[in-house]
Amino acid sequence: MKARTFRRHLGESFKSLRRNGWMTFASASAVTVTLLLVGVFFVIMMNMNKFATDIENDVEIRTHIELTAKKEDQEKLKQKIESLDKVESVTFSSKEDELTHLIKTMGKDWELYEQENPLHDVFIVKTKKPTDTPAVAKEIGTFEFVNSAVYGEKKVEKLFNTLKTSRNVGLVLIIGLLFTAMFLISNTIKITIFARRREIEIMKLVGATNWFIRWPFLLEGMWLGFIGAIIPIIAVTSGYYYAYDFLAARIPSSVIKPLDYSPFVFQVSAIILLIGVIIGGWGSFISVRRFLKV
Repeated sequence: MKARTFRRHLGESFKSLRRNGWMTFASASAVTVTLLLVGVFFVIMMNMNKFATDIENDVEIRTHIELTAKKEDQEKLKQKIESLDKVESVTFSSKEDELTHLIKTMGKDWELYEQENPLHDVFIVKTKKPTDTPAVAKEIGTFEFVNSAVYGEKKVEKLFNTLKTSRNVGLVLIIGLLFTAMFLISNTIKITIFARRREIEIMKLVGATNWFIRWPFLLEGMWLGFIGAIIPIIAVTSGYYYAYDFLAARIPSSVIKPLDYSPFVFQVSAIILLIGVIIGGWGSFISVRRFLKV
């Protein structure tokens, strides 16, 4: 396409937006409402996925070493655990450290055991994939000098199943919402183009090619998507800013930490804008096609 022709199509799309002010407002409003829902839901689901990942990454195997194991036995055991393909890291925690942690979390009553510490030295094992934890714990439990390999068996497996279900449900909801957005936006644009079907028929009758007719409408649909995305982007970025500050001030980051404001909001903004432009252009393309058969 020549640059002059493209400028002509671009100018026609702007004129059409001005000429059909109320229809432009109606279409842009439908895009705005739909993209606002998509943006808010996307932010919620991405943060829920982040929380789920953080919970999964906190899962660890606490390998209690036999009290009879010597230093060299512990070193050999550590090397054997580290040699497992699915193991990411192995950290040693002495029984003194374990007792200190226990006193800190359970209270000073446990200070009575400082004279004669009954706890075991522990290897804290992290797997490369959280879902590998049960299999790795079972294998470590068979090693020599291992008293027990604990990871909260039933609770962890139930947690993994719950997180998997929530992710799948979230994915289905996002896809469903995107299809709903496509349906609402494209149908609103169809109404706009239907009101101008005579204009398309006249252009077709005087010899204009399909693409010559289609380009201004395609660009107009993309502009509608662009305009409709502005308010959702402002609302989502502003809302997330205040929500992030609210959560950061009231909830310790060790418990729940939402996705960092930057670059997350810019990524979401780009996605909202892209969805608006693509759906706007797609809606116009599909809608014009039915009126090109004269």
